[in-house]
Amino acid sequence: MARPTRPRRVSTGPATPERQLALTVLGRVQEGAYADRAFAGEASRAHLSAQVRAQAHRLIFGVVQRRRTLDWLIDEKVKNPAALEQTVREVLRIVTYELGWSDSVPTPVAVDQAVLLADGLPGDAKRRSARRGLVNAVSRAIARDIGDRLRGLSDDTWQGAAIQHSTPDWIARRLFETLGPDEAAATLAALNAPAESIIRWNALGGSRVEFETALPDGWRRCDPPFDDAYRLTGAFALEDSVIWREGRGMAQSRASMLPVLAVGALPGERVLDLCAAPGAKATALAGAVGDSGVVVAVEPHPGRARGLRLLAERLHTRIEVLEGDGRTVALPDEPFDAVLVDPPCSGLGVLGSRPDARWRRRESDLTELVALQRALLERALAVVAPTGRVVYSTCTLLAAENEDVVRAVDAVVDPLDTLAPQFAHPNLPGALRTLPGRDGTDGFFVARLRLDRSR
Repeated sequence: MARPTRPRRVSTGPATPERQLALTVLGRVQEGAYADRAFAGEASRAHLSAQVRAQAHRLIFGVVQRRRTLDWLIDEKVKNPAALEQTVREVLRIVTYELGWSDSVPTPVAVDQAVLLADGLPGDAKRRSARRGLVNAVSRAIARDIGDRLRGLSDDTWQGAAIQHSTPDWIARRLFETLGPDEAAATLAALNAPAESIIRWNALGGSRVEFETALPDGWRRCDPPFDDAYRLTGAFALEDSVIWREGRGMAQSRASMLPVLAVGALPGERVLDLCAAPGAKATALAGAVGDSGVVVAVEPHPGRARGLRLLAERLHTRIEVLEGDGRTVALPDEPFDAVLVDPPCSGLGVLGSRPDARWRRRESDLTELVALQRALLERALAVVAPTGRVVYSTCTLLAAENEDVVRAVDAVVDPLDTLAPQFAHPNLPGALRTLPGRDGTDGFFVARLRLDRSR
């Protein structure tokens, strides 16, 4: 690599607060922290304005999501990528993301800010000078041809899609196998786009008019069957709003509402949510059965169980929360009219809202996940009333975790076509599947099962 040129400064002083915060959080993510939790903690300590927080959030989530593509661009401009300091790599990821995905940031500003970030890293004067020179030279080299490099990528194959859409090879390969090339590529692209902003109205927290009055300008009601869902067009701090304080509603994607609609809980029914936290579905079920019904929610982690109880109280619902493993937890003797099984899964349908999940998942985890999913579904079928129904749902798109699990148990698939025919599953008649690229919501699988009474 040619000797780095002396950085041309556009500004003096430290880098902007949002970039400093981004570098701090990305360092914590590299050490194993979850991006959303690290961001919340660091942003709170920094006492930043809402605008700066939003800018930092965009940078952090964008860099974490696009990490593989960013490293692909960086590594071809660095003589020895393996020897690059991790903190310097994070600086280069930030500037590369801004050069490729932030049209509002001029190239000279992005490069200059990267140099300032490098200059702020700890070390003696000689080391800091070397970092400045390296970051300056590599950033400028990337800026010169990043457009051509990105336009040259193709997602016709899973190998190309993995680089273009920044995912591990195994995720791209599995999605191509399950969905086919076109739908897989569209799904991977959508999982890097901003997720839909939907709030579900909670009738127990007040009238629909009160709820709509508290929404920000630009909202609109979603089409059936999502009659209680409202789409927002701009940023909205839900947890700072009267909607949250008075329990009038909560954030929930349309796809996440489908399992509850599939359960079709009625007033007075006994319903079991076998994998309940964080509680969006459990609270919706509790609202449907009313005071005359019962919702039992199972959660193995004490902290998440505590959060579920608090959410239920906030949303004015009554839920009996049991702490334990859904496969073995002691349940009331009386059978349930309906059971919802929304088990742990690979989560490939919600990667857009969980930026670091794609890097935490391992293909080797699937065997254990599938065994757990099947065991939970079998427990649900064992405790449901003979004439009851069981809804099995996941937020992943892999056949191994979805239709294969359903086919492995002794039950009949109850058609959901009349509920949402637009989401009809192509490979399992009666089931539903949403695709982020096609449907603009999370990727979910939903099947409603009944015991086989013909045997």
